[in-house]
Amino acid sequence: MSQTVAHKIIILAAPSGAGKTSIKSKLMESMSDRLSFSVSATTRSIRGNEKDGVDYFFINESDFRSIIDADGFIEHEMVYPGLYYGTTKAEMERIWGEGKFPLLDIDVQGALNVKKKFGNDVLAIFIDPPSLEVLRDRLKSRGTDTEDQIVMRVRKAEEELRFRPQFDHCVVNDDLNRSSAEVMELVKAFIG
Repeated sequence: MSQTVAHKIIILAAPSGAGKTSIKSKLMESMSDRLSFSVSATTRSIRGNEKDGVDYFFINESDFRSIIDADGFIEHEMVYPGLYYGTTKAEMERIWGEGKFPLLDIDVQGALNVKKKFGNDVLAIFIDPPSLEVLRDRLKSRGTDTEDQIVMRVRKAEEELRFRPQFDHCVVNDDLNRSSAEVMELVKAFIG
C-alpha cells in the first residue's frame, strides 16, 4: 500500500562528465526508501554495461516522436544532433504512485523546462565541474567518447555553465563524498 506524497521532483543536472550520475548513485544508495530514479527515454545507443529500462529506455526516433505527439513527456530535448532525451509522464506517475519522490538525472535545458512547469515543487541542483580542464579529463578517462565527441561535449558544457544561476543550488563536484553529502542535505531539507 503506497502512501500519498506531494508531487515534488528532485533534479540533478550538469554538463556531461561533471559527475551527476555518481552523485545520483550515492543519493539512491542512502535514500532509496524515499526516492526513486526516474528512467529517461533516449534515442542514443546503449553504452557499456547500461541496461534498457534501468539506465534509460532506449527507443528509436520514430517511437520517441510518437510519445511527443501523444503529449507523453513532461520534458524532452534534442541534446545533441539526432540524440533525443525525455522524461515521460508515465514514469512520474509510477514513482508518485509508489509513494516516493522522483529523482531526475537530466540535461540542463530539460531541468529548466521542468522547473518552469512545476515551479516550487521542483528542487533543481546544478552539479558543477571544478573546471573545464577537469571535465575534459573525466570525459577522456571514461573511454566512451571519440575525441570529436569530447570536443563537442566540452563546448556544450561551456554553454550549460551559463545557466547555473537559474538553478536552486549549485554544488561543485571537486570531491565526490563531500558533494554527495551536500546534495543529500539539500534533498532532505526539500522533501521534509
